[in-house]
Amino acid sequence: MTRHGPVLPTWICAGCDRPWPCARRRIELRAEYDQAPVSLRLYLSSCLVAASQDMAWATAGTLHHRFLGWL
Repeated sequence: MTRHGPVLPTWICAGCDRPWPCARRRIELRAEYDQAPVSLRLYLSSCLVAASQDMAWATAGTLHHRFLGWL
């Protein structure tokens, strides 16, 4: 179990207070979904949708980069 989960509705990492997914969680997610990259994209896409509702002030491009742009 990771300590680097999102704190909702701010989407800040519970483990390091950085924007989620933080650098540590990105490493963990890559390892967890090593054999299932499509599933990782689907998971992060669902997080993107939820975050866009929680953070209506953030631009779509910023959220896309944060949740999917690092893949």
